[in-house]
Amino acid sequence: MELNELRFEIDKIDDSILKLLDKRMDLSVKVAEFKKKHKLPIHDPKRELEILDKLIKKVKKERESAIKTLYMLIFELSRTEQENV
Repeated sequence: MELNELRFEIDKIDDSILKLLDKRMDLSVKVAEFKKKHKLPIHDPKRELEILDKLIKKVKKERESAIKTLYMLIFELSRTEQENV
C-alpha cells in the first residue's frame, strides 16, 4: 500500500472514531440525566475499572498502557460532560 492510501484509511478510521466518541458523549449525557433523577453520584470508579479491565483484555499487551491512558481521558471528559447536565 502507498503512503497516501494508508493515510486515507487512517482518515476513514478517524471519522469513525469521531462519530463513535460523539455518540458515546451523547449517551453520557443520558446517563447523567438518569443519575441526577435517581440522586446517584456522577463518578463511578468501580464502573470505570470494570470497563478498563474488559477493554485491556481485548488489546495486545504492548497497547494496554495506551488504551488505559486513552480511556482515562474519555472517562474524565464524560464526567465533565455529565457534571454540566
